[in-house]
Order: sequence, then structure tokens, then C-alpha cells
Amino acid sequence: MRVLGGPLDLADRLEKSKAMDKSIQGLAKAVRDRIRPGLLRDVLHGVPLGKPLHPPMTMVSLGCWTSAGILDLTTIDRRAARLLLAVGIGNAIPTAAAGLTDWSSLHREQQRVGFVHMLANVAALGLFTASLATRMAGRERVGRVLTWTGLGVGSLGAYLGGHMAYRQAAGANHAPQVAHLVPLGWHDLCRLSDLPDGRPVARRLGYIQLFVLRRGEAVTVLADRCPHLAGPLHQGRLVSENGEVCVVCPWHGSTFRLEDGSVRHGPATAPAPAFEARVRKDGTIQVRPGLI
Repeated sequence: MRVLGGPLDLADRLEKSKAMDKSIQGLAKAVRDRIRPGLLRDVLHGVPLGKPLHPPMTMVSLGCWTSAGILDLTTIDRRAARLLLAVGIGNAIPTAAAGLTDWSSLHREQQRVGFVHMLANVAALGLFTASLATRMAGRERVGRVLTWTGLGVGSLGAYLGGHMAYRQAAGANHAPQVAHLVPLGWHDLCRLSDLPDGRPVARRLGYIQLFVLRRGEAVTVLADRCPHLAGPLHQGRLVSENGEVCVVCPWHGSTFRLEDGSVRHGPATAPAPAFEARVRKDGTIQVRPGLI
């Protein structure tokens, strides 16, 4: 006799979790290999917008499909519902590409939920596509049933997407909001002589951990936590992008300009908060929050 929740049951769940994680890791790697770092990947992440691209795109498809379902309850021209289904289906392709790109650079716990979110959305897309096909074939009643079934499955996918965004903070800005954590004015940080030249280090200023880089007598200071998923920027590598010195997050490769913390490459879409820095005559480095 086997006790639920006992050691054997826990072992089975762990094995299933490992099998799921293996599939997830394989798919995530395939997406990253297919959509390499560059302009397309940045666009799909939403870097040019400064916000994730996937969430607003989902609203277009869901809005079209919901509207089609509502029209099915009326006597309005059936062609309007077909048009809305078609627009939603067409928009789903780039939406899925943006979502997969974001998902491939998340943590394992987020990817698990995102994997089920993806399966629900694929099933919903199949139902809406079947609904449009049956309507075009003259089977309007079956098409309506398929649309409402798709809305039910799509609602599950939307719920899981909301769970990822609001409970697991996928896509949120993880950089500290220094405006309310650091008082106005200049603050002593450390002595210039205590910093290695040309290698970033972490230093604390009250509640905030900072990325600090000394280059000769010049000092660059950013918030240390990557806005994407709070990776430690001081452990990242320095690179040159079109003549600009940047730091690459060691976790998922987000790239930030040292000059102002702005995003050069995703998956991050929000900038790393930058600090102004100056060196007093006695060699003490002082910092204050820059414009956010």
C-alpha cells in the first residue's frame, strides 16, 4: 500500500519534474539557438519600446477572439466574426515568437509555468483555427462551439500568464527603484584607492548594492541588480558596442551602456539605474542617484 505524499510519491513527482525540466531546457535552448542575439531578438523582447512586447500583443488576439464570441451571441453579419477570428490567428504568430523569446531567458520555476501557459495557448489557437475553418465550410454552429471552447482554454492560458507576471515577476523591472531607497544629495561610498582599476566590484549604499567600475580617476556607478531578473552586474563582462563600453549580465546576457545604464541588448527592457559619481580631494568617492 502506498501513502500519498510519502517518500515513494515524492520520488515519482521528482522524476516527473526532472523529465519536464529536460524537455523545457531542450526547447529553451532550441529557441535561443534559433533566435540569436541581435536586432530581431531585441525587437521580440521589446527593447526598442522599453517594455516587454509579448503582453500587449496578446491583448490583440484575445480581444479579437472575445469579440468574435460576443458577436456569435447576436444576429450581426457572420463575416465580422470570421474576420475577427482571422485577425486574432494572424496576430498569434508574432505574439508566440515574442513570448517564446522571453520564455527562453527565464528562471526554471517561471519556465515551468510558462510551458503549460504555452500548451494552453497552442490548444486555444488550434480551436480558433478550427472554428474559422468550419465556418468557412458552412458549419456555423460547430464554429461557434469551437470559438467558445477556445475562449475557455485561452482563459486558462491568460491566467497562467498573469501568474507569471504578477506572482513570479516575469517581465517586471527587477532593478531597485533608487528614487525612494536613497535620500537626495551626495553620499560617501568608498575610497578611490580601495577599488581595482578596470574591474567592476560591488559596493553597498544603504539598502542598495551598486556596480562600481574604476577606470583611472573616473568612476562609473550603476545599480548592481539587472532589471531583467536581478542578476549581479558586477560579475558580468565588459564589452565594447560601437565604441561604447557596456556590461553584460552574467545570467541572461542583457547588455547595458555604462554611460547611462540604458539597454543595448535584451532580454532586459528597462535601464539599469545610473548614479552620478565624483571624487573628493581626499580620495573619497561620492555618489547620488541620477535621473531615472
